[in-house]
Amino acid sequence: MRYDEAKKAFTSLFMHEMNDAEMLEFLLSIKLDEQTPTEVIAAAAEVMRTFAIKLPIPDELRAKVIDIVGTGGDKIGSFNISSTVAILCASCGSMVAKHGSRSVTSKSGSADMFEELGVRLDLNLQDSAKLLEESGFTFMFAQAHHPAMGFIMPVRKKIPQKTIFNILGPLTNPAQTKKSLLGVFHKSFVSKIAEALRINGATSTMVVSSAEGMDEISISDITYASELRDGIVHEFIIDPQQYGIKKAPLAAIVGGDAKENSQILYNIFDSRATDAQRDIVMLNTASALVVDGLARDIQDGLEMAQNAIKTGKAKEKLKQIIEISNKL
Repeated sequence: MRYDEAKKAFTSLFMHEMNDAEMLEFLLSIKLDEQTPTEVIAAAAEVMRTFAIKLPIPDELRAKVIDIVGTGGDKIGSFNISSTVAILCASCGSMVAKHGSRSVTSKSGSADMFEELGVRLDLNLQDSAKLLEESGFTFMFAQAHHPAMGFIMPVRKKIPQKTIFNILGPLTNPAQTKKSLLGVFHKSFVSKIAEALRINGATSTMVVSSAEGMDEISISDITYASELRDGIVHEFIIDPQQYGIKKAPLAAIVGGDAKENSQILYNIFDSRATDAQRDIVMLNTASALVVDGLARDIQDGLEMAQNAIKTGKAKEKLKQIIEISNKL
């Protein structure tokens, strides 16, 4: 299926021109594996973004925002790494528009943890945009921004295997971000998703998947990465040991429910976390800062992240986000 054909078909899907049986047949016809065409992924994401309720922010701010997000589905049960990274990046000067939801495959989704931390999540569109402008961070509930999924989800749930919708969420940020650090659950999608983002107008992105199938940059093994920079996608491998980070087993970064994961975040920001918890957040933050153009390279990003924790900027940023969100 070519891009134009896929775009036409997904437009019909999102306009509810298919009945349930036709939707089921269509979704089953698009297998999610190493053979999934990049053009189909790009077209599906573009259509889903078109039908999304967009965050009302000025174009100059839209060009600056970054999302730090994973597809989920890696079944590793890690603590909320990308959400912790998002706050740390904001404390380093990034404008983070985080797109997420409640738990689906884990004990704590990004929304669950932010709510536990005290960040108000029931903001209207204007206040959500204001929170971003005033604090450098906002959280957008996926369900609130993608109303068309209301009639697609019941059909999707009838399909036992993963569908293309398992990778579309991170590609359809309602702030229309041009920059992202995006984790996927299998290395076969790394270059495909980076290319799909390029097709859809992204300016800077890094798509990652670890050798163990983790949708983050791992400290347990190497991570496969594709970076989009200056309109070109190039592939490389991230080895944590290259940056002086000790390898740790996956068990060292396993989390729990929202309360436990919130405590891990506070422990990291208070310099009381385990080395593994701290290091995986630092490495992912450093990479996001490179994508955002705030760090020259990962080593520079590691120093920036370390300084934000050491000086208390990370804790102060979280406090600011909580206070502003509850005043709006």
